[in-house]
Amino acid sequence: MNRREALKTLGAAVGAASVPGRASAQSGEISVGSLLDGTGPINIYGLPMIDSTKFAIDDINAQGGVLGRKLRLIQLDAQSDNQIYAQYATKLLVEDKVAVLMGGITSASREAVRPVVGKYKQVYFYNEQYEGGVCDKLVFCTGVTPAQQLGTLIPWAVKEYGKKVYTLAADYNYGHISADWVKVFLRKAGGTLVNQEFIPLDVVNFDSVIKRVEGAKPDVVMSLLVGGNHIAFYRQFAATGLKGKIPIVSATFGLGNEQVVLTPEEVEGLVVIYPYFQELENAVNREWVRRWHQRFGANYAYITDSACTVWNGWHLWAMAVKKAGSLERDAVTKALESGLTFKSPEGEITLNPESHHVVHTVHLAKVNKQRGFSIIKTFPNVAPTDTMEVCDLIKNPNQAKQYTPKF
Repeated sequence: MNRREALKTLGAAVGAASVPGRASAQSGEISVGSLLDGTGPINIYGLPMIDSTKFAIDDINAQGGVLGRKLRLIQLDAQSDNQIYAQYATKLLVEDKVAVLMGGITSASREAVRPVVGKYKQVYFYNEQYEGGVCDKLVFCTGVTPAQQLGTLIPWAVKEYGKKVYTLAADYNYGHISADWVKVFLRKAGGTLVNQEFIPLDVVNFDSVIKRVEGAKPDVVMSLLVGGNHIAFYRQFAATGLKGKIPIVSATFGLGNEQVVLTPEEVEGLVVIYPYFQELENAVNREWVRRWHQRFGANYAYITDSACTVWNGWHLWAMAVKKAGSLERDAVTKALESGLTFKSPEGEITLNPESHHVVHTVHLAKVNKQRGFSIIKTFPNVAPTDTMEVCDLIKNPNQAKQYTPKF
């Protein structure tokens, strides 16, 4: 569907708003909405997240649904287009009257959705790693934030590789705010920022960027690159012979299965940090991976951290509805703010009531020869302090903003 067709769909949605709950009326089902990128350059993240969404809905339904009713998933493809995100968010909330909206991948897509959520007043889950700071009564962010990723990765990288860091970041709000967090944590670790560059999402030729990196002679490159086009950087970096000379660490690599697309010769040894890796050894994850492969095939490329974060979001919401005994927004929000814990494939997680963010155990891992990851260090129960320190939605529930780092 192109943008013009999406606009027509939106017009039909607004026109249908006089028929409340029309989509939910079928068989007493509860309509829930998901908005992710099945097509476009961001679909490298979106496809596993869509699979996880369907898997989570089926899992909840297999356990009886919520409030004795099954969930009816309305899954829309935002096509890596932020304007379509806003349009489809309106459709899901106005026409379909979904009981919850989950979705968004890039931070730009989340910020396209948030004003719509604020207008139509419904609970919204953003299930992806991001730059932190969103403080909004209607929004729950289940992915890791910079305090959990960069706050642990940067001190390790400075100690392991050296103090001089060169940052390459995607040129939109995620990249810019995350690059600021790199400065914050680098300063605390006693490191030095050699340079930072912001790369538009459509760039595929990194020759000039790589020459500047080589000339700066950093001890390590921090990659905050995003999307299918940016995969080219790693291939071109290795082709110049720099892979063995300048190590790369990243808070984004692997979320799009870059380690599967690229060869071990191109990226083996690259270090990342996430709460979830398919290789985690715990009983919940072993069973989840088994069921995932049973459902999607034994040759499924790799189950990403983003897929696990989506799974977490749906189950936290279902737990809250059951605890509230209601689908009513304020009752569900109160239940979500009660300190819920969930036994996830990544391990036990806790939803922090005040900030609406999640406490995660995070793992440093290196890309291995099997196109997966080898875990090298674990940091238990890391709090999203970047957001918790500035956001208390229990005391100040009328906030709907995003805090950014201060220098």
